Amino acid sequence: MALPAPDLDDRGFDDLVGDARRLIADRCPEWTDLHPADPGITLIETFASLTDQLIYRLNRVPDRLYVKFLELIGVRLVPPTAARTTLTFWLSTPARATQLVPAGTRAVTVADGGDPLVFATLADLAVPPCVLTQLRVRTADGVTDQTGALELGGPVVAFSPVPQPGDELLIGLDRPVGGCAVRLEFEGRVDGVGVNPLHPPLRWEARGADGWLDCEVGLDETGALNRPGAILLHVPDGHQASLVDGVLAGWLRARVVTPQEGQPGYSASPVVLGLAANTVGGTTEAVHADLVDDEELGDSEGVPGQRFTLTRRPVLAGFGDPVLEVSSDDGWQRWSPVEHFAGSGPGDRHFLLDGVAGEVVFGPAVRQPDGTLRRYGAVPPRGGRLRLRRYAVGGGSRGNVGVGAITALRASIPYVAGVENRHPASGGVDGETLDEARRRGPLTLRSRSRAVTAEDHEVLAREAAPELARVRCVPSNGDGPPVARLLVVPAAPAEEGRLRLEDLIPAESSLARVAGRLDETRLIGTRVVVEPPRYRGVTVVARVVARPRVVVERVREEGLAALYGFLSPLAGGGPDGRGWPFGRPVQAGELFAVLQRVRGVELVEDLRLFTANPVTGERGTEAGRIDLEPDSLVFSFDHQLRVEEH
Repeated sequence: MALPAPDLDDRGFDDLVGDARRLIADRCPEWTDLHPADPGITLIETFASLTDQLIYRLNRVPDRLYVKFLELIGVRLVPPTAARTTLTFWLSTPARATQLVPAGTRAVTVADGGDPLVFATLADLAVPPCVLTQLRVRTADGVTDQTGALELGGPVVAFSPVPQPGDELLIGLDRPVGGCAVRLEFEGRVDGVGVNPLHPPLRWEARGADGWLDCEVGLDETGALNRPGAILLHVPDGHQASLVDGVLAGWLRARVVTPQEGQPGYSASPVVLGLAANTVGGTTEAVHADLVDDEELGDSEGVPGQRFTLTRRPVLAGFGDPVLEVSSDDGWQRWSPVEHFAGSGPGDRHFLLDGVAGEVVFGPAVRQPDGTLRRYGAVPPRGGRLRLRRYAVGGGSRGNVGVGAITALRASIPYVAGVENRHPASGGVDGETLDEARRRGPLTLRSRSRAVTAEDHEVLAREAAPELARVRCVPSNGDGPPVARLLVVPAAPAEEGRLRLEDLIPAESSLARVAGRLDETRLIGTRVVVEPPRYRGVTVVARVVARPRVVVERVREEGLAALYGFLSPLAGGGPDGRGWPFGRPVQAGELFAVLQRVRGVELVEDLRLFTANPVTGERGTEAGRIDLEPDSLVFSFDHQLRVEEH
């Protein structure tokens, strides 16, 4: 723990006013009218306020010196990371020609008491038209071409007379439509009735290079091919033209699978009387950021150590390497970003981008013991123009929005009617604060990019993947080879305070970056394992009494929000508001206090604590205390709160 630094001057405004009044009474006793209306008191308070400001600035001197020390050892504030999601753009009419949604298209959330959040697409989205050209039926007896029968108006029996798992209805499109939303118009009879339309034994898939890929079903008006209607399929990006039954097409299929336990299967095959396909939208990745293209930074003075300030900041981390270009007699030259200039030579075109300060920095020239100057990095020629091709600003935890939060375009696009996010945005983390950097400074100085202690592993993991919300290193205690287990928790959106278990599983790219970084810095013989923690489901069932003349439903909503917030693995949860501590047990007594603090609660009558399986949804046994292993975190699952009137 760092030693507490005393203030250089601990006097405040009241102390200064009191000292002045005592000095006046001692040195000028004839002045006795010291009341608030006296002009002399106004002068005293004015000078006391100015002096108080000087003392405040004087006490900030140690902080400034410490910050400068952090800069000397290479510690810079970590900029925020941006939340990512996918945006689906809906066409006003089915595509008749390829519609392009360019990279950098901006969509925004609907403002609700604050500024709207901007999400920008990362790549061009092409939405081509498509038509159905082939129809095949595959059963245990083989493949049957039903294209001609469909053109004549059917009927086409979609599967076996009594559909069996593995039967397929194969639909061939004239081209692949990866990343697009395809609408199938189905006409048919109800011969296949008997299945549960909410849990049908039917899977829609698209043919890719390495096999069949799952399609997300956005709409099914047919009840699993049991009545006329539309089926909306979101085709994955890997959809490709491939050969099926000797025919090259963009293939989709409906495959019969084994019904879920307790659900009925098909009693007879659906009958197809008509089937048509068209493209109605497309999906692409987007990031919570505003993109800045081709910003002119100014002209070089031809000296080492130059700094150029960007118009906007902070610059986001994890958005790819920025591209800096410097004009020369041979055209524009590209310069490469580096983390530091320690390994840069006089001819290396390197620059450093300070994301938090929003500055482009070039290498310095350092005087050597023999009096010569050594340049760490090349110097842009005098008069050369500098421009940064693309960078992104924004990010932070505000971007972790829920499903359907992004609903508007910043600027209209021809033939595009709307936009939505069908999945929550995740991965947004706020930038590092000065206090966090001050705590990280001694660790950086001690480890010098070497993972020795558990804290070293945690610091290096955060540097490798700043989009992670929490990192915990659990070292092995056995007699075998040392193992460092890194438990990582990603930033996840909370809808009405509730988290989804699948959003707490880190992305493979984050795990790979952390593993790669620690593999470079670990001790020889130490094995590093990077994985999510074990989540222990907890369900609270409680009954409270509301105070007179309060809205019972509001008390219930605020009570549930308090439970979900307290039993959360992310920031805001736990006793200290920094997320539920790893391995800390859950006790019923603490939850009594949480509910008792809810506005409008008179009395907590009963509270019961249960274990739960968040995957299967099964509730476990009742317990007054739920113990967690050192590698476990709590996960709130389906709390229930009953509020009774007084």
